[in-house]
Amino acid sequence: MTATAPPARTADVELRERILRLKQERRAVILAHNYQLGEVQDVADFVGDSLELSRQAAAAEVEVIVFCGVHFMAETAAILSPRRTVLLPDPEAGCPLADCATAEQVRARRAELPGVPAVCYVNTSAAVKAECDLCCTSANAARVVESLEQDRVLFLPDRNLGAWVQSQTAKQVILWPGACLTHLYVQARDIERLRREHPEAEVMVHPECTPDVIALADHVLSTGGMVRMAREGAAPTLIVGTEVGIIHRLQKEAPDKRFVPASRRIVCPNMKKITLEKVLWALEDMRPRVTVAEEIRVRALGSIERMLAVR
Repeated sequence: MTATAPPARTADVELRERILRLKQERRAVILAHNYQLGEVQDVADFVGDSLELSRQAAAAEVEVIVFCGVHFMAETAAILSPRRTVLLPDPEAGCPLADCATAEQVRARRAELPGVPAVCYVNTSAAVKAECDLCCTSANAARVVESLEQDRVLFLPDRNLGAWVQSQTAKQVILWPGACLTHLYVQARDIERLRREHPEAEVMVHPECTPDVIALADHVLSTGGMVRMAREGAAPTLIVGTEVGIIHRLQKEAPDKRFVPASRRIVCPNMKKITLEKVLWALEDMRPRVTVAEEIRVRALGSIERMLAVR
């Protein structure tokens, strides 16, 4: 009798096995942002938003953090976990929104606004966080602004998130002229068309979307809020106004529901730069490594810690 050859394993399965084996050897944790490729999310220990992931990594008993996201996210992990090795599998994975503000620009603008506190979105560099009073996420931005005693607040770098915060507070929010280019692909006409096509659906959008899009939404939510809505909401269909990568996670969290992207164009090219191969290479070579100078790290950490103290 002729022996039958075992079925060939796919390249992805072999890659995953090599990654998981190296992860154990390196005492590493793999983090993946909600916008990452599905194959990268599936190999990660934790999937979530950038600050949530950094805090999980800080609490984990590991020596290495592999951050599958963009550069500012890996920096945030390095701020919170200075004694760990932080790897970003593709060093070219940047963020145009974070690039909208530099430390020098923030110092210059603050000099024009004496006595006005500065709140920076987590989507900023470590150097910018070091120049601000508090950091915030899309989920707690309004609460952070409300926590300040002053009536005027400089908010950076996303003007659309800032406009959303302004609608939630009586304080004057001074906007920075930045925006997420990917979320600009979500347009009001797309939402109106999809509502006609899916009358049973509810619309949830990210606050980085433009005000006219936000005005058409049933829910304005962070990525974490979208995951909770998928699990707990009653609507059988959800129109999703954020980067399409999150639909992979939403479908896993709520397989009985339907998720419709607000536009097929809502794809962040930087979030798609990391692949399984690059995760493996990072673990093999222990690079590219992301570090933050201690003087900047300490000041940026203060901005994050003051945010975490807000209830």
